[in-house]
Amino acid sequence: MEKKTIPVFQKKKIRFSDTVATKNALRKLGLHSVCEESRCPNIGECFKNKTATFLILGDVCTRNCAFCCIKKGLPCPPDTEEPSRVLEAVRELGIEHVVITSVTRDDLPDGGAGFFGTTIKMIREAFPDKRIEVLVPDFMGKESSIRIVSDSLPDIFSHNVETVPSLYRAVRSKADYRRSLGVLELVKKLNRKQLTKSGLMLGLGEKMDEVVSTMRDIASAGCDFLSIGQYLAPGKKNHNISFHASEEDFEYLKLKGREMGFTHVESGRYVRSSYNAKRYIHPRKDSAQAL
Repeated sequence: MEKKTIPVFQKKKIRFSDTVATKNALRKLGLHSVCEESRCPNIGECFKNKTATFLILGDVCTRNCAFCCIKKGLPCPPDTEEPSRVLEAVRELGIEHVVITSVTRDDLPDGGAGFFGTTIKMIREAFPDKRIEVLVPDFMGKESSIRIVSDSLPDIFSHNVETVPSLYRAVRSKADYRRSLGVLELVKKLNRKQLTKSGLMLGLGEKMDEVVSTMRDIASAGCDFLSIGQYLAPGKKNHNISFHASEEDFEYLKLKGREMGFTHVESGRYVRSSYNAKRYIHPRKDSAQAL
């Protein structure tokens, strides 16, 4: 991959005024978004369009991934009213493609899967025509937890592999590469028609052949969709950026992904797993809910 520094004028600018309305709606309902907690560079664009990726189960994670700036520690017990507040935010903001993720909750017996299931069902009952995408942690690989979310029939079931296996110890010390692939494989085993999605970051120290090999592993797990973006360290204490991938790198990987059989690949500097999420799925008839 070509190593280069991104000039200041190429960095994405965020205007505070673009974020106010959506931030106010989230604050009023006592909700968190991964857009804010992870310092996503796309927050201005998404919040301006009154869309957000909901972060459920609190804002404290039980893991310590080096690329992430979400607070680490022992979380508070889950808030049983949170699913209904997410529903109200969907209603108030008029979100059509709802994306729900969470911190990792290794402290909970089901990893928080029940909250995902409850939130999906509440939104589905209130708004049958909205698309629902979930981006879940690995639930320690527990089939019972994965089944809870799968049985709730989200339109897209997402779990990010994030990086190549050689970097897991440095970047995702409490995660396991094979376990993450296993989540994607199990979802397809439980429901072969369920659409699945995963994501990778570039710039953590991986080599191009490792990225391509990891993409093949994800494709072999039956994954339908893939996102590939540039890692941008959210804080000084996070993992260093090893390099900035070129536009040619992103285009190359996009083409490789299509060759591997992914139905849709988003690949670019500011691509994130839930950025422009509605691009991955088109007519409702393609979703797991309708099959």
